[in-house]
Amino acid sequence: MLFVKRDELKTGMRLARPIYNRDGVLLYERNSKLTAQGIVSIKNFGLIGLFILEPAEPVPPMTQADIDFERFQTMSVFSIQDELNRILKTQRLNKMPMIAANIIKNYGNLGGKINFVQNLRSREDYIYKHSLNVAILCALISRTLRMRADEQLETVQAAIVHDIGKLGLPKHLLDEGTVTLEERTNAQEAEVRGHTLIENAFSSPNVKRICSQAYRIRESLRTGEDVTSMKMLNGAKVLAVAEAYDTMTAVQVEKAPESEVAVIKHLIGRPNTYDSMVVTGLIRAINILVPGVSVELNTREKAVVITANEQNVLEPMILMFGDNTVRDLSDRKTYGDMEIKDIMKTMDNRHVMDIDMLRKNGFKVKEPDYVQVTS
Repeated sequence: MLFVKRDELKTGMRLARPIYNRDGVLLYERNSKLTAQGIVSIKNFGLIGLFILEPAEPVPPMTQADIDFERFQTMSVFSIQDELNRILKTQRLNKMPMIAANIIKNYGNLGGKINFVQNLRSREDYIYKHSLNVAILCALISRTLRMRADEQLETVQAAIVHDIGKLGLPKHLLDEGTVTLEERTNAQEAEVRGHTLIENAFSSPNVKRICSQAYRIRESLRTGEDVTSMKMLNGAKVLAVAEAYDTMTAVQVEKAPESEVAVIKHLIGRPNTYDSMVVTGLIRAINILVPGVSVELNTREKAVVITANEQNVLEPMILMFGDNTVRDLSDRKTYGDMEIKDIMKTMDNRHVMDIDMLRKNGFKVKEPDYVQVTS
């Protein structure tokens, strides 16, 4: 699989992921071959590029839930873009209640975990896609924490608007690692100014409070302030965790994402910043180390997860690729020096699944219903 920028697309290339318009209508199915007219349409659609299958590469599996999630992301990001720009101009809400309710309807009442697949983002659409994904994560986490309906709604709305103050900034300021101290300060001040805009737009004062408190939680990483003893809204704690997870795992053209394993370690390892119950809620909401996921260990060996560990997600039971031995990483007495370093991914940041290897070794794995794609 390759990522090809839009100006380098050629006829005959096969799509690795489906393409939808802003109404959720499927424009191009996976494995479709690009035509000259299709390339023009894709450029007009504003995409920065596409994931393309190599000539002999089979179409990677996707569950129906994965496809629905990708379609939902495409539709919702346009709605959020329109709404944020409207608030920026008028300081009034238009479709905000409907957008938040739709996110909660789809991802705030699920009975199980989802594959949280990141969508590729550029500097131009970063804030809109970031806001959407943070809102989805907030809906997922708030469900596992059994938050009240009104708390859940306010938290999701806060997630959608929390970065609205940054919309007027130069796009390169979104790359926090590449800006000067003065530029970073300007970005921080713009975010705080956005809180006043949020206060003017919403009748509920809690939306602004959630945004401002979550900002203070995030800033405590830089200042060293212990925020756990402060009185914070539950929504702020959820927003802080969701924002950190999405920011660190985001798929961008300018920089590679961090591994989910590294991000979970980051969140767990900072209990003075991130509420431990909220981090647990995140882990209970999304698939991370589930059966079939291929991983790399700190010993440079490769393995595949056999059984997830519900008590400690970072210590599953694994099957080694090298010698087909089974190792239970929760047995710290035996495997105390061994840990999972990373999850093996395809180029578009999807988990490498090796369910066939588990079957060959006699393990029964609950396999999702993959969508069959015909050429």
